[in-house]
Order: sequence, then C-alpha cells, then structure tokens
Amino acid sequence: MTAPPPKSQPLYQTAAIVGVGLIGGSIAAALRRRGLAREVVGVGRDAGRLGRAVDLQLIDRYSTSLEETARQADLMVFCTPVDRIEAGIREAAAVCRPGTLLTDAGSVKQSICRPLATGLPAGTLFVGSHPMAGGEQQGCTHANSELFVGRRCVVTPVESTPPEAVDRASQLWRGIGGNVLVMSPEEHDATVARASHVPHIAAAALAAILPTQAFPVASTGFRDATRIASGDPDLWTSILLQNDTDVAAGLRELESQVAAFRAAIEQRDATALCELLRAGQNTRTLWLRVFNAPAGATDLSTTVEDTDALGS
Repeated sequence: MTAPPPKSQPLYQTAAIVGVGLIGGSIAAALRRRGLAREVVGVGRDAGRLGRAVDLQLIDRYSTSLEETARQADLMVFCTPVDRIEAGIREAAAVCRPGTLLTDAGSVKQSICRPLATGLPAGTLFVGSHPMAGGEQQGCTHANSELFVGRRCVVTPVESTPPEAVDRASQLWRGIGGNVLVMSPEEHDATVARASHVPHIAAAALAAILPTQAFPVASTGFRDATRIASGDPDLWTSILLQNDTDVAAGLRELESQVAAFRAAIEQRDATALCELLRAGQNTRTLWLRVFNAPAGATDLSTTVEDTDALGS
C-alpha cells in the first residue's frame, strides 16, 4: 500500500460530488485523501448507494437534494450520465452561492458546454472538464483515490467562460494528480471520438463476433482488445448518441481502414498488409510516448519525421 500524499491546505469548505460512481467516487476519495476539502458530500438519488460510499470512506456524508447541497457547496463536480449533466448544472446554478465552481466529468463536451454558455445566472463559474481516466468497472466500490495521478484532465472553456473558472478547475485536477490540457469542446469531442468512443465500439464489435466454440481458445490478446466492452451499455449509449457526429465520422475512418485490410488479405498483397500493420504499430508507439510523458510536459505533439523514423 502506497503512503498517502502530503495533505494540502483545503481548497474547499464543502465539495459536492454529484453522482458517486467510479469517477465521482474516485474524485471524492482523492479530495479527502489529499485534504483538499474540509467536507466532501455525495449527491444522488439512491440513498443506499450513497450510504455505501460513506461506509467506504469516500465521502463524509450524503444528500438526495441537489438544491440543498448546491446552497452549501463551494465546489460541485457533476459525474452523472452525460445526458443529465446540463440540467443538473442549471438547477445548481440557480441557487448556489457566488464563487461556487461548477464543473463536470462528462466524456462529451459540446452538448454540455455550448448550451450552458447562455442562460446561467450572472457570475456563475462553470467550465466543462473531462478526466481521461476510468475503467470498465462500475460503481463506487471500484473507486480509487489515485485514479487521476499522471492522467490527462481536459478543461473545455468556451469564449464566454470566465478565466477564473478555467484556473480553478485546472487547480482542482492538478490537486488530485492530473495533468491539465485546455481545448475547445469541439476539439475535445473530435479527438475523444477517435481516442475513446470509436475504440469502445470496436471492442464491443470484436466481443460480439466471438462464437461460443471459440471461447476456449480466446486468450490474453482477446481479453486485452475487448476489455472496455465490459463497460455499462446504458452509460455508453448516452455517450455515443451525445457525440453522434464525431463518432460517426470516426467510424467511417475505421471502416476505411478495415476495408483496406480486407482488400490486402483478399488480394494476398503482403506488402500492403505489412504497411497497414506497421502504420498501426508506429502510431501506437508514438501514442505511448505521449501517454508516458512526465507530469508537466507541455509539448505533446508528434511529427511526420517521428513516424518515418519508426518505420525505417
């Protein structure tokens, strides 16, 4: 067991986590372990599940009233399904105190951040966020206070977002161990469609075509390629439909790649097939350089020359 990180001076008197599942529970646990909040409150509709989060010492207490908690909190992080985040933030913003930071952990940003650019009370501090961390497990029993350490946490302001909101959201994610990237909601959704959403569909499709007679021979390669297919189908249905345009574009790109593989195999074109495999290998190698980059690295770009060098 690793030693807990040094505790900091609390950034928040009352931090509210709306939706205490894997991500929300991990944020709550990280805030408590690092001493970043004097009190962490879980908010949700199921008192039994919230009580379990108290038993696991992820939160100090819970409430089933979003409005009541919003009046008390100086930080609110919405970790509900993406199709419920906008409404929840509007409800909280209507009653929260001036200076309360509102953010979220949803994996789609345009459908949340663009509508919320208008209609919030004057002085509301909201900015979208997406920590690039998680797993196929579900529920607060899998929460991990170290889940965000070394992981990218994307903050997605729009043109009207107060700079204070961006700064304070960045401080939150850095405080629990994350490396912050700032990008527009549009850039986020386009890149995350390729990096997360389309891969989930691909994993689900691979898992679905495995016949039962192949179960005894499917081993670690199949396990690794389909791990994320174990994710919650209801949750992922919401995510994929909220990012439909970029996901559909990513699927067309994937279909083109698969068609190229099929053509090379049908034509027994060993050169073309090897080039396709090498392109995937090279891209993954370059991605690993970014994924494993040290905390604080700011230049996460790669170049054509890098790719050429890998293939030489």
